[in-house]
Amino acid sequence: MILVYTHKITPRIRYIFKHIFTRILLSPVSFTSKIEEFVAHNGPKISYTKVPLGKEFFIRSNEILFEQGVNDLEINISQWNGTPCFFNTGSGSSIPFDIFAASFYLISRYEEYLPHVRDVHERFTAEQSLAYKFRFLEKPVVDIWALKLKDALLERFPDYHFSDREFSYISTIDVDNAFAYKYKSFVRTSGGFIYDFFKLHLKSFWDRLMVLLRIRKDPYNNFEHILSLGKTYNATTIFFFLIADYTTFDTNISATKRQFRMLIKHIADYAKIGLHPSYYTMKNSALLKKEKERLESITNIPTSLSRQHFLRFSLPETYQNLIDLEINQDFSMGYASHIGFRASTSIPFYFFDLDFEIQTPLLVHPFALMDTTLNDYMGLTPKQSLGRTKDLLKEVMAVKGTFITLFHNESLSGYLRWNGWQRVYETMLKMIHKHVN
Repeated sequence: MILVYTHKITPRIRYIFKHIFTRILLSPVSFTSKIEEFVAHNGPKISYTKVPLGKEFFIRSNEILFEQGVNDLEINISQWNGTPCFFNTGSGSSIPFDIFAASFYLISRYEEYLPHVRDVHERFTAEQSLAYKFRFLEKPVVDIWALKLKDALLERFPDYHFSDREFSYISTIDVDNAFAYKYKSFVRTSGGFIYDFFKLHLKSFWDRLMVLLRIRKDPYNNFEHILSLGKTYNATTIFFFLIADYTTFDTNISATKRQFRMLIKHIADYAKIGLHPSYYTMKNSALLKKEKERLESITNIPTSLSRQHFLRFSLPETYQNLIDLEINQDFSMGYASHIGFRASTSIPFYFFDLDFEIQTPLLVHPFALMDTTLNDYMGLTPKQSLGRTKDLLKEVMAVKGTFITLFHNESLSGYLRWNGWQRVYETMLKMIHKHVN
C-alpha cells in the first residue's frame, strides 16, 4: 500500500489519487495528514503538499485540489519526457508537474463547467478543449502520466509490486434506426417514396419498394451479423436503442411496433442492452425517465447503461439526471466532430460532480472513435479510417486501457454512403482479437 501525506485531505484528493492508484495502477492507497504517521510508515509513500518534509518522494501540490467550485485557471503546457503536461511544480519536486491536479482537471471535465460557446446542438466542442488546442486529444495522457509515475516510484521503491493491467475492448452499437424502410408509418413511407422520386434517388426508391414487398431484406437489419462477429472475435458488444417519440432528430420506428420490441428482446438474449436517450433528454429528466421505463417495459430488465443521442449532454445536469434514475454507467464521453479522448483517458472513471464536490456512482466509459466522426465530420475513406483506428488502438494498447468504439447498425450495413465500412469494423475486430489472444 502507498501512503500519501497531505496537509488537508479533500474529496478531490481522495477521488483523483484513488483513480490513478487503484483504477489505473491497481495499487491500494491511503491518506494521512499526520506527519508522525507518515514518517513512521516503512512502505512506499508520497508527500503532496507545498514543501517537502524531508527527502521523501515529493510532489508540490497545485491549489485546485484544495479548492471548491471552478475558477478560470491559467494553464501553460510543458513536456515530461515527450508527453504534454501542465501545472508545473518547479525544482524540488520528484516529477516536474502536479500529475494529480492535471489529471483531475481533465477527468472531471473542469473546463466544461467554465463559460464556453456551444455548437448548434448545445454541445461543448472539441475545439475549445485544452487537449485539442495543444494537440494531445488523440493521446490518453492521464494513462501515460500514470505509467510514468509508476516508473518513477519503482526507481525510488524497487521492492514494491504493482499489479499489471490488461487491455480490454468494448464494441458499442447505437441503434438510431433499426430499419431503413420497414415498419414505418404510412405517412413516413409515402413521404420517403415522394422524396426519393423527386430527388431522383432511384436506388433508394427501388430498394424501399423491394423491401416493402418482402423481396429483399431491410439493409439495416444486420443484427445477426453483428452478433455473429462479436461471438467470432470474442468482443463484448453493447447495443444502445433509441426508443423515443418521433422528432426531427429522433427518427427510429415507434417503440409500440411489435417487431421492434421483439428485436430488442432478441438482442437482449445475446448481448448487453442500453438506453439511447433521445435528443431532448439532455436537460429533461421527465423525458429521460419516460424512455428508461419504456425500455424496461420491453426487456423486463433494469436499465443501467446509457449513451446520449447526438452525444448531447451538459455537465453536470445530464449526469445528475442519470444518477437520479439509477443509471450507473454512461458511454457518452467523446466528441462527435473529433476522434480521441475527451477526458484524456481510456480507462473508465467515476464522475466527480463539481457542483456538490463528491464522487458519484456513475461510471463513465470514454470512447475513442465513432463511425460518423470518421465518415461525416472528417471525410475519411474506409481505408483512411482504418489507419486512424489503428493509431488510436496502439495508444490504448500501450497503456493497457479500455478501447471503446462507437458504430451504428447503419454503418455496418454497408448501404449507400456506408459502402466498405463493414470491412473497417471486421478488420479492427480481427486486430484486437489477435492481440488479446
